[in-house]
Amino acid sequence: MSLRILDSWYGEQAIDYLDAWELQRQLHADRVADRIEDTALFLEHPPVYTAGKRTEPFERPQDGTPVVDVDRGGKITFHGPGQLVGYPIAKLPSHVLVVDYVRRVEEALVRALAEFGVTTGRVQGRSGVWLPEAPGRPERKIAAIGIRVSRGVTMHGFSLNCDVDLAWYDRFVPCGIADAGVTTLSAELGRQVTVPEAAPAVARHLAELLSWEPYDPSPDIERTPHVGLSVGSVQLPVQG
Repeated sequence: MSLRILDSWYGEQAIDYLDAWELQRQLHADRVADRIEDTALFLEHPPVYTAGKRTEPFERPQDGTPVVDVDRGGKITFHGPGQLVGYPIAKLPSHVLVVDYVRRVEEALVRALAEFGVTTGRVQGRSGVWLPEAPGRPERKIAAIGIRVSRGVTMHGFSLNCDVDLAWYDRFVPCGIADAGVTTLSAELGRQVTVPEAAPAVARHLAELLSWEPYDPSPDIERTPHVGLSVGSVQLPVQG
């Protein structure tokens, strides 16, 4: 079964987080009932913080930007202009565990970023997609993952930093991880890469990985001994 991509919400058409969440719920119900095929929403949001179930009160930004409590795992993260947000609404086959699904989404992002010449990977104990430590630069996160699975169908998903303003990340500790950085595709390449430019590669690889065929995963990032491990950003709850 192919993956349908709906992507009418870029730039000036960015969709409010609560409106997108309601659309997710509608599509989720339709997918549970087999009224639709696997579908992914690709979009941008106006600036918003979303707080997962493990968010502590002191971790909430106090800058007046909306903070929405959501039914995914993990802690707090930011969504805003310049960030490709993807919400796959997909029915998991019986042989695909939740962790395998998350790894497939991560793999799609790793492969898409490789098309731009950016080498990324996973970090053991942490969700999302990362760049390795470099001289003068810490390990840094370029894409976040936070999902929910209910009645065998996924919700929420990923966010890929394309040309988002990184100043937003100075106002909180992303996903509760204090010993690593955040980056964008534009910062790594030294040129602007917009959400519409990055989206087709992500869509292509996501559709391939969510066809549920076997795949060869990309290698994890090799870590230097002084970099500590944290499990603060693991966001793999199963509910319902």
